[in-house]
Amino acid sequence: MAEAENDSTEAVGHRTHRTDAYATKFVDKTIALQERAKDKTPGAGGDVRKKGPAGGFDKTTVVQVAPGYTVKFTFHRATNLPMADINTFSSDPYLVASLKTSLPLRHKEDPRINFRTRTIRRNVKPEWNAEWIVANVPGSGFQLKCRLYDEDPSNHDDRLGNIHVHVDQLSESWEGIRNQSYNIKKRMGSKRAYLVRGCVSMFNRSVPMSGDVYISVEVLGRTEAESGGRMYTVGPCVWSQHFSRMIGRLAGTKDPTEDANGNSEKKSESYNFQANQMQLAGPVPEQLYHRYVEFRPFVAGMFTSHSFKGRILNHALHHQHARIYNYDRSTIYGSFPSPSKDMTLKFLDLVHYDHGGRIFTYVMSLDGQWRFTETGKEFGIDLLSKHTMHSDVSIYIAFSGEFFVRRLKNPHKNPEEQQTHPPSEIDDGSPREQTPRNPAYFQLVIDNDSGTYRPNAELLPQLKEFLHRNLPGLKITTLDCNGDKEKMDKMKDEQRSRKKKEGKHAAVVQGDGGSISSSEEEDLDNAAAQNDEPKKKGLVAKVGHAFAAPEEKVTEWVQGDKAREKRETEDDTGTAK
Repeated sequence: MAEAENDSTEAVGHRTHRTDAYATKFVDKTIALQERAKDKTPGAGGDVRKKGPAGGFDKTTVVQVAPGYTVKFTFHRATNLPMADINTFSSDPYLVASLKTSLPLRHKEDPRINFRTRTIRRNVKPEWNAEWIVANVPGSGFQLKCRLYDEDPSNHDDRLGNIHVHVDQLSESWEGIRNQSYNIKKRMGSKRAYLVRGCVSMFNRSVPMSGDVYISVEVLGRTEAESGGRMYTVGPCVWSQHFSRMIGRLAGTKDPTEDANGNSEKKSESYNFQANQMQLAGPVPEQLYHRYVEFRPFVAGMFTSHSFKGRILNHALHHQHARIYNYDRSTIYGSFPSPSKDMTLKFLDLVHYDHGGRIFTYVMSLDGQWRFTETGKEFGIDLLSKHTMHSDVSIYIAFSGEFFVRRLKNPHKNPEEQQTHPPSEIDDGSPREQTPRNPAYFQLVIDNDSGTYRPNAELLPQLKEFLHRNLPGLKITTLDCNGDKEKMDKMKDEQRSRKKKEGKHAAVVQGDGGSISSSEEEDLDNAAAQNDEPKKKGLVAKVGHAFAAPEEKVTEWVQGDKAREKRETEDDTGTAK
C-alpha cells in the first residue's frame, strides 16, 4: 500500500513538473508579447508603430571594434585551365574573389565583399595582374575564395574550379604571400570542360590535367578609420560599360556616335543599349543601410526564394542581371587608382554628359558598387523591378533611386539659380557647340525614388557627401521623392521634354511600366489586369519572349542551375565529398 502511495506520489510529481514547464514557457511568451506591444504603443515609453510594410531603412549599427589592416590582393595569372569551348579548344577565363573574416555581419543576408577580374579571351594561361585593396581586414586573418569561370555570353558561365587561401593571423610585420601558386580544385568545375582537357591529355602527355592560380597578398598597414567593424573596398575604382545591340533593337532606340570633340553625330547611329558599373572608394557611410520593402505578398519570396513562385522570380531576376551586366567582347572597362577629376569625367562620359535628356535608374551596393542604366517609357518589355534587377536581388543595399545630369551655363554660380544650358529649345539634335571637359559645368541631380527599397530621405546628405568624395568637381543636388516631389517631377518632365526635342537617341534599358518606384507601384496591378497585349512584329515577336520571363523558360533556367547550385553550396559549406 505504501509502495502504491509512493508510486502515485511520484507520478503526480512527474505530471506537476511537466505542467510547471509548460506554464513557465507560457508566462515567458506572454511577457515577451507584452513587452513588444509596449514598445510599439505610443506614449508607453516605446517608439510609435511603424506605418507601412516591413523593410526600408534599417538602423542596425555596425559592431565597434579596433581598426584592422589594409590588405592588397593581387591575382597574377592562372595556368593549365580546362578547355570549356570545344570549338576553339580554349576558354575565356575570369576570376571572382570573395573575402570572409571573423567580423560579424549586421544581418546574415548581407552580401560578402567581392572582386571580379577582366576576361581574357581564348586563353588557358591567362594573366590578369589585377589588384584589389581591402580595408579593415581583422588581425584574426581571413579566408579568400576564388572561383574561376569561362565566360559564355549565350549561356550561363561554366565553372572551371576554385581555390582557397587561409591566413590565420595578420600584423604589420606579417611577411605576406608573394606570387604563390594554389592548385585549382577540379571537383567544382565543369565536367564537360575537364572531359575535353582529359581527351587532349590522353593523346599528349605534356598537357597536364591540373591547373594553378598565382596570388600575392600584402599588408599595407593599419586602416585609418574610427572603427574596424566592417571591411570595404578602397580601390582600385573599376568601371565597366556593357552593351547589347539586341535589346537596343527591341527597344527601337538608337545611340549616336560622338566626334573627336564629344559632340553627337546624327548621321552615324546604331541600335544599342547600355548598362554601367562603377566601384566607388569606400567606406560607404554606415547609415546607408536599406532592406527590400514587402509591399506585395510575393516580394519576400522573390528575395528569399522560400516559395516556388518566389524561386522562379528570383532565378529570373538573377538571370536578367547576368545578361544585362554580361561581359563580352563589346564590354569596355578600366580603372582609376583613386577618385580624381579623370574619374568624374569618366562618369560623365558613361552618362553621355548632358546629351539626350536621359534619366537613369541606380542602385548602390553596401560596398560602394554603383550600377545604373537609363530608364524610359520607350522600352515596352516588362523586366520587373529595375532596382531589384540592378541589385541582383540583394536583400540589403546602401541606396537606390534615379538621377540625371544637367549642363550649367555658369560653373561659378549656384546651380539652383540658373537654367540648363543652353536655355533655348532644340528642335532637332544635340547642342552644336563643344561639350566642356570640366566637371564644374555639370550638375548631378539624384533622388531616392525607389519603391523596392524606399531609402530614407534624411540620409540624402550622407549620400551627397559620399558622392562628392568620389566625383570631385561635380556639383551634386539631392531631392526627396516625397518632400521635393513637385520640384523633382518638374525637373524630370523637363528632361523628358528635352529628350523628345533632341531626338530618340537614348540607349534605353528598361521601361517605367516594369518599375516599382514609389510613384508607380500601381503598375504591378495594372500589368496583372492586362490579359491581352497587342501582337509584336519583327524581332520583338521572335526574341521578345526571352525578356517577358515566361514560366517555361524560367523553369528551364531553374532546372539547369539546380545541380550546379548544389555543388557550389556543398563546396561553400565544406560538405562535398
